[in-house]
Amino acid sequence: MAIIEVNGLRKAYGGRTVVDGVGFAVEEGEIFGILGPNGAGKTTTVECVEGLRVPDAGTVRVAGLDPAVDRDEVTALLGAQLQESELQPKLTVREALELYSAFYPAPADRHDLAGRLGLDGHLDRRFAKLSGGQKQRLSIALALIGNPRVVVLDELTTGLDPRARRDTWRIVEEIRDSGVTVLLVTHFMEEAQRLCDRVAVIDKGRLVALDTPGGLVAGAAGSTAISFTPSEPLPYAELATLPGAVSVEVTEPGARVVIQGTDDTANAVITLLARRRVTARRLRVAEAGLDDVFLDLTEQAS
Repeated sequence: MAIIEVNGLRKAYGGRTVVDGVGFAVEEGEIFGILGPNGAGKTTTVECVEGLRVPDAGTVRVAGLDPAVDRDEVTALLGAQLQESELQPKLTVREALELYSAFYPAPADRHDLAGRLGLDGHLDRRFAKLSGGQKQRLSIALALIGNPRVVVLDELTTGLDPRARRDTWRIVEEIRDSGVTVLLVTHFMEEAQRLCDRVAVIDKGRLVALDTPGGLVAGAAGSTAISFTPSEPLPYAELATLPGAVSVEVTEPGARVVIQGTDDTANAVITLLARRRVTARRLRVAEAGLDDVFLDLTEQAS
């Protein structure tokens, strides 16, 4: 059942359209990713979902409610970690949790929340003294303090080191496992591939793809790359006619060959090499990742 429904969403600033007809639905209990390059319209889209901005056209519903009209009801069921947010530097973790708890009639147990997010040992530390990862965990805690059904996490791991980023990913998975729907905004493809059940790719304000990460990769042209250095020149024109081949790149005769295609292409290349008794030195067969698909989708939209 969809807990978030966005249809025909449009938003412009000063005559410049930044979100142009975006539509998607988020199922309850999933991690739904919104991907796109900087300036694509991701944050404006989720700000309309959060009720922080009013759409110029289209509809947004969260659990059947209009965030712009039913603000109090949506605020009670949706928590948000904003892309840019700061607390008063001298505020301690304990004070921040107590303050935000006071905003809700039935808040989460802040002591339990601090323990789950690894903040119980830092309750008396001031915000200015927290590390980047600790600040992010506190932001997540404040987004969850109201016991929301939906939490929006916007560019959650930007600026974090690899260990802190992976620790944060684990926390997001635990949030989903607790029954909370997660709307995750990111431009890190590894993050989306690791966490998201489905992803929407937005570029220049338009929705250019919507699928599971695996579905996007599997449906991409040239989803498998075959590269090798032949022991002797090959009929390169013939390589381009192999099943599933999308492109063939050869810098010069006898040099390294890179073929973009499918699994069928890889099998056909190996068969061709064996038939012609050509040795493939440094043979590599690699599947495309979400990075490759993302670049292809956003280049097509340019």
